[in-house]
Amino acid sequence: MKKVAKIAISLGKDTLMAVEKERKIRGENRSEFFRQAVEKFLKKERESSAIKDYIRGYREMPESTEEIEAMHRIGSAVLAGEPWE
Repeated sequence: MKKVAKIAISLGKDTLMAVEKERKIRGENRSEFFRQAVEKFLKKERESSAIKDYIRGYREMPESTEEIEAMHRIGSAVLAGEPWE
């Protein structure tokens, strides 16, 4: 089993009631519910950060006109060889 750490968190009554309702519907205990919620949040944050890095890089170094024209020529050549019917 992976090494685990126990934590304590404070929630407002309404939030706790919403968590309890949702976890019961899913058939999960509290630990599993919060573990999955945190893992989803962290994954979303990593993906968001990667997208922001990509956009920043693209803005700093966009394709040149020559590169765009070359991609159009290559794409047109590839698509021309496809059996469209």
